[in-house]
Amino acid sequence: MLSRSSSRGHSVWTLIVTGLAVFMAALDNLVVITALPAIQESLDTSLQDLEWTVNAYTLSFAVFLMAGAAAGDRFGRRRMFVVGLVVFTLASAACALADTSQQLIIARAVQGFGAAIVMPLTLTLLTVAVPPRRRALALGIWGALSGLAVALGPLIGGAVVEKISWEWIFWVNVPIGVVVLALSLWKLAESKRPESTLDPVGTVLVSLGMFGVVYALVRTTEHGWASGQVLSYLIAGSVLIAAFVLWELRTRHPMLPMRLFRNRSFSAVNSASLLMFAAMFGLVFLLTQFMQNIQGFSPLEAGVRMLPWTAMPVLVAPLTALLSGRFGNRLVVAAGLLFEAVGLAWLALVTEVHTDYIDQVPGLVLGGIGLGLFFAPVAEMAMNIVAPRDQGIASGANNTFRELGGVLGVAVLTSVFTAQGGYASPQDFVNGLVPATWIGAGIAALGCVAILTAPRRSKENNAAWQEEDRPDTDREPADRLEPARP
Repeated sequence: MLSRSSSRGHSVWTLIVTGLAVFMAALDNLVVITALPAIQESLDTSLQDLEWTVNAYTLSFAVFLMAGAAAGDRFGRRRMFVVGLVVFTLASAACALADTSQQLIIARAVQGFGAAIVMPLTLTLLTVAVPPRRRALALGIWGALSGLAVALGPLIGGAVVEKISWEWIFWVNVPIGVVVLALSLWKLAESKRPESTLDPVGTVLVSLGMFGVVYALVRTTEHGWASGQVLSYLIAGSVLIAAFVLWELRTRHPMLPMRLFRNRSFSAVNSASLLMFAAMFGLVFLLTQFMQNIQGFSPLEAGVRMLPWTAMPVLVAPLTALLSGRFGNRLVVAAGLLFEAVGLAWLALVTEVHTDYIDQVPGLVLGGIGLGLFFAPVAEMAMNIVAPRDQGIASGANNTFRELGGVLGVAVLTSVFTAQGGYASPQDFVNGLVPATWIGAGIAALGCVAILTAPRRSKENNAAWQEEDRPDTDREPADRLEPARP
């Protein structure tokens, strides 16, 4: 059994390792968006192939999140975390070495698979390792590191593309991945659910169902919502997800127990996560194009001008532990979504072809405060509203809803953009951007309503598994914790 001091040291190292992993994955997603024009010129790709440079990662990530979380519970979270890191790091190198768009798309899909294993396990490993009374602070730091990646993503992407080359946005993952891998093998303790079993039927059904839904969403920008291809994949995916739900209700060992959705807090957290990420990613996708194509900024200049939005989470996230302690996670998350909605509404009001950047700053700051208030408290809610034995799959479910929200947001807001405007002229672009921004603000406002449907104090979120009165070294009875190997 670990001593109190060694347990504290283990918690710190787990925070460092999981924080670096989240930073690496979040940074990768944003720097790629900044580098798309350079990739298109270098590889002479079509617009469709360029979209798939982003979508291949998104599709693979969303499809395998639930399976990655379940595999961590069954085979060991540390073991699967290491596997995911190796896959992600090697795939990053393959992206940098790609000579054709097809090679890059395949490597990005493999990279998304690795991230799907890593991301849900960062939250589970951290929750298991940190005692409850220090968990809010740890998750605040974890959220700040995620926010730092969001803040630096456009900036680093723009600088690397302009000063070196687009390949280095992938090479930068390799040294980070090697360091995180070494620290994982050295400092992380293994944890698992000894009684957990695999659910192969459920895994296949949810993976194929998510593939159908996400594939349909990413194809809407090319074919439209009413096309036969989009509708057929959407219907097929929905049918498979419905079959997954029915299977999970009857099997003895479900990968996602449907009883969790009877918990109003669980449903509210995942709904709010989906809606926040839909609003955020949908607007980032369009706003970065507005700054570069309409306002005439270079990738680096656009990254600098996005800092009022993307850097605010770094400043706000560490304060959320104090705010959550005073007002509760539920109200802090609701405030974050409200700030996001108001910030996007401000941007919709001031956006014109010749908008001065200074007029956009208040909206960007408000949106950034919203992100900072959202990330850490919603992560803590996702972990605290379920029993320890369900924390791994709860993390996988929450990450799945977030990723699906990002895909849905880009698809919906891009559809609004193309229906009301387009790329024909600067005014045409603004004609599409303004209504899309209003829709984004409405989506964030719906997220605020969704999180407020959670009860103020759920039965699941009490002393039964908060374990406040238990020693640091005797926690998580449903998770077997093994010391890290020297």
